Amino acid sequence: MRAAGRAHSLPAAPQDEPSLSGRRRTSLRPGPEGPHPSRKGDGEDNMPCLEHSWKWLVVTVGALVGLTPSACGDLPGSRPNFLLLMADDLGIGDLGCYGNNTIRTPNIDRLARDGVMLTQHLAAASVCTPSRAAFLTGRYPLRSGMVSSNGYRVLQWAGAAGGLPANETTFAKILKERGYATGLIGKWHLGLNCESSNDHCHHPLNHGFDHFYGMPFSLMGDCIHWELSEKRAGMERKLNVCFQIVAFAALTLTAGKLTHLTSGSWTPVIWLTLAAMLLFTTSYFLGALIVHADCFLMRNHTITEQPMRFQRTTSLILKEVSSFLQRNKQRPFLLFVSFLHVHTPLITTEKFRGKSAHGLYGDNTEEMDWMLGKIVDTLDMEGLTNSTLVYFTSDHGGALESQLRNDQYGGWNGIYKGGKGMGGWEGGIRVPGIFRWPGVLPAGRVIHEPTSLMDVFPTVVHLGGSEVPQDRVIDGRDMLPLLLGTTEHSAHDFLLHYCENFLHAARWHQRDGGRLWKVHYTTPVFQPRGAGACYGKAVCPCSGDRVAHHQPPLLFDLSRDPAEAHALTPDTEPSFQQVMDAVARAVARHRVAPPRSRFRAPIRGLRAHQGAMEGPDGLGALRGPCARCSCPPGARNGDQGAPGPPGPSRSGARRARVRVTRAPRPGWRPALQAPVATTG
Repeated sequence: MRAAGRAHSLPAAPQDEPSLSGRRRTSLRPGPEGPHPSRKGDGEDNMPCLEHSWKWLVVTVGALVGLTPSACGDLPGSRPNFLLLMADDLGIGDLGCYGNNTIRTPNIDRLARDGVMLTQHLAAASVCTPSRAAFLTGRYPLRSGMVSSNGYRVLQWAGAAGGLPANETTFAKILKERGYATGLIGKWHLGLNCESSNDHCHHPLNHGFDHFYGMPFSLMGDCIHWELSEKRAGMERKLNVCFQIVAFAALTLTAGKLTHLTSGSWTPVIWLTLAAMLLFTTSYFLGALIVHADCFLMRNHTITEQPMRFQRTTSLILKEVSSFLQRNKQRPFLLFVSFLHVHTPLITTEKFRGKSAHGLYGDNTEEMDWMLGKIVDTLDMEGLTNSTLVYFTSDHGGALESQLRNDQYGGWNGIYKGGKGMGGWEGGIRVPGIFRWPGVLPAGRVIHEPTSLMDVFPTVVHLGGSEVPQDRVIDGRDMLPLLLGTTEHSAHDFLLHYCENFLHAARWHQRDGGRLWKVHYTTPVFQPRGAGACYGKAVCPCSGDRVAHHQPPLLFDLSRDPAEAHALTPDTEPSFQQVMDAVARAVARHRVAPPRSRFRAPIRGLRAHQGAMEGPDGLGALRGPCARCSCPPGARNGDQGAPGPPGPSRSGARRARVRVTRAPRPGWRPALQAPVATTG
């Protein structure tokens, strides 16, 4: 039985929701003797019915007045706790509640049954670093400079200089100021250092979190010297080629000296021999060096395990989550659990290895579901269930290119085209979205409206009793009215989809006609042609000769064609030009340059532009994921829009091409896809 939590200013709002199978689903209302189905019409139930109507009226009025900070913050115990759960590289088609019937995810499915599920939830980017930056700040990563234009799309080294700029405001920073205990457990991947290896200027504790335990970087195949390598294999190949060239030169000079064909000093031979030995030694120990440099655990500013012992990492994370909840159960808290699952190399404990129908990826997914169940059970045991808003998502779609011979190590994105690394296609950006708040959010509700990971920022901030920053553009929208059912439509008319700093696609939610249009300006060229991904590469590129630019752009009606299988033309769609014009105007408004920023671009290969560093989209696009604060003291509290002289350019962050890495998953059925209209 779930323990009761603290009182809330938002009362229960049960209602009957139609299921997608056509039957009505009876929502459950917790009561003193357990959950009872809500009933209407009987004379003996008039009082519960009146009470329900009164509570629903209060919720409706609260939503209509916008749930102002005073409404949420002035009543004792009115602010919820927040438990935010994010998977890494999870495909939307890998969960039972989203249609999969061959991978077992009972705990995530239960979370969906007890809460609200979003079927058009979208990441702001299709790779880790920019997507997570957008999630924490509520802003397109282009605005914060957490994108690049040179192919290095995520932070490449734990010790590289750069990360989330200091004057970006996260929801953790705002809630900390409102008295919340804030914690991050798991993956960070938004930078660590600026000028030295121990200044930790981009550390989570400098972005609003009181407590951090986890990896400041990201889990990688290189952490276990796996065959699917992100950077080790490529670097070893380059070192070996250099070694062979230098060794050949040394041997040639030595032979010339011994046969008296050349004259002069032995010094060049000695230096070439030493260089060859150094290259060979570096190549031999490179894997161990990468493991030591990138694969370690920290608690706050202290390294606790270097390198990591992965078979105990899962238990350590669960222990840390339990400890945080126990320490902070008497005060409001925000806990962000950023799973290391299901990113390659799919490190899975023996208990789950070989248990699923889909190899190591399925095993790892089922273990993550078990971890989520343990975390939710801890809420129950600590009496926090009813006072905690739980949210589950993934940072982007599953990785299609993560294959090795006949084995698939990436996620499955269901009917949606594309995957991780593809900024425009749905498979790269459509992610699970589940909210649960017993007694407040109606259980079993399914929403087929466009929402974004960026929407979590204003939703959490408003529920936490505060306001979103007014000195910058916030692209996210408060989802609470939509979750409660007090509004019918999403607050987003348009959403833009970038790949690095290149605009690949845009969508328009045409509310009056009930249509959801998607316009593609640029798409990757799949390899081999006709395949669904860029096999043979880590991820599909965003620019260059491996992308196709469309003129006129491709147009899809996602309300009828969610798989983006049939492009519309002026001959087949009478509204073709109207849609193109409306989306073009929205893109033009978005490209209006914001006030000048104080950030420059320390990414090797990019020019150090002045001021806002405006790229072709006028949004500081060329600042890249190593942007660092060069603003003067007193200008670090969210004043990115304030004018001022740019600081000196700093570069030198070490870079290596990222290797992030799917095949059709049998047994998937799009059970929760919105009804698809068919044409005659």
